[in-house]
Amino acid sequence: MAGGEVTFSLAYVVLSVCFVFPPSEVQGAGLTVQNLLSAWLGSQDRDFVRYHIRRTTATLLLHALLPLGYYIGMCFAAPEKQLHRLVHLPDGWRLFLMLAVAFPTIAGTLAFYWSRNKWANHPLARTIALFALPPNGWQSVATSINTEFRRIDKFATGAPGARVIVTDTWVMKVTTYHVHIAQQQDIHLTVTDSQQHELSPDSNLPVQFLTISVASVHPYVKAFDIRNWSLVS
Repeated sequence: MAGGEVTFSLAYVVLSVCFVFPPSEVQGAGLTVQNLLSAWLGSQDRDFVRYHIRRTTATLLLHALLPLGYYIGMCFAAPEKQLHRLVHLPDGWRLFLMLAVAFPTIAGTLAFYWSRNKWANHPLARTIALFALPPNGWQSVATSINTEFRRIDKFATGAPGARVIVTDTWVMKVTTYHVHIAQQQDIHLTVTDSQQHELSPDSNLPVQFLTISVASVHPYVKAFDIRNWSLVS
């Protein structure tokens, strides 16, 4: 690899990793999907469900574009490779370009399907619909979730990519591409893993990390894990 090609590749990989898994410095600079598309996403305090429907969809689309962005960047970083001449591409670059185009195409098709019927096909809307009582639809359950999320007595903890939110009725885990949700009265909590570390960064007491499985009695609601920590006295 030429010097410019190596420099661009390393820089793009670092920027892509920071964009997909943003550290606190990147979040503080506002280089996240939430900040870049804040005008379209709206506020999660006003409409928690619709906000995360849009956020997960936008995140999937933008992340799917990263390989194509790398290929386009390489066209300028390494002009001697003549990557813009598609007919004469080496087999390796031809395969990479096919995948780089396929990822956003699949993601775009999926996003279009999700958006149909006022986002009723989105995984979050479909999960919420499981809790709706006839003749109400998923929107009525979404309204209830939005109302409880706006209350100040909710509990929220965890990093942005694995944030756990507990309201009066719901237990939710917000991840990069998905929002897991279960109704408190229908769940079983099981400790699946326990790890103890000698020192906490904030104190001299040992810290115990617990992985708890949240399983709903509803057969179509997928179980999910939450991780919590506590000081061991």
